[in-house]
Amino acid sequence: MWNKLKKKAYNWLDPLISFLAKIGLTPNSITVIGFLITIAASAILIYGAEYGARGDTKYITWFGITLLIAGIFDMLDGQLARKTNSSTVFGALFDSVIDRYSEMVMFFGITYYLVSNHYFLSGIFAFIAMIGSIMVSYVRARAEGLGLECKIGIMQRPERILTIGISAILYGLISSFTGEFKVEIDFLPFPLFENISIFTIPIFIMAILTNYTAYQRIAHCKKQLIKNY
Repeated sequence: MWNKLKKKAYNWLDPLISFLAKIGLTPNSITVIGFLITIAASAILIYGAEYGARGDTKYITWFGITLLIAGIFDMLDGQLARKTNSSTVFGALFDSVIDRYSEMVMFFGITYYLVSNHYFLSGIFAFIAMIGSIMVSYVRARAEGLGLECKIGIMQRPERILTIGISAILYGLISSFTGEFKVEIDFLPFPLFENISIFTIPIFIMAILTNYTAYQRIAHCKKQLIKNY
């Protein structure tokens, strides 16, 4: 199902890819633009942490919108390289390295915002999600360096970007209709559920699933090695 959606997305983006090719933008420049937009998304959260009020939804909402725009550019560079027959080994390396920097910058902004606004536990889970995200990519890179195929997993980079971006936007949209709300239980030192949980619960789930995906990939590679040797 995901592959079908991905194919449709690329079909929708094809006119934009053709335009970018026509004006002479290179895949590497698209990669850099996407990275700069990710930095801007993270900067929105850092600004909100420093100057915004706790519970102000606009910073996370605009972070989500900006992050999804960066995600579009992340989809464009590879397609542009294929369309213009300009794929290179260095381009693949450059894209992979910038993707890792982008994820670390993104999670830095999320963690900074959450900890600054005293959502300390959620900040810890954001950091764990970052560890899992980096390890998912590292296991694949290490496996492919050993000549193994390793593209499996339930929480790969597109899923991570979509999960965070969409949950950030939903947090803003739902909060604009419901206003501030909390579900509290006496024996818990923190609310069981509140507005920002719409954003932080997916991050908690991601913290589990990214590390599970890394495990999936390790197990997958082990099976290949047992089969081959």
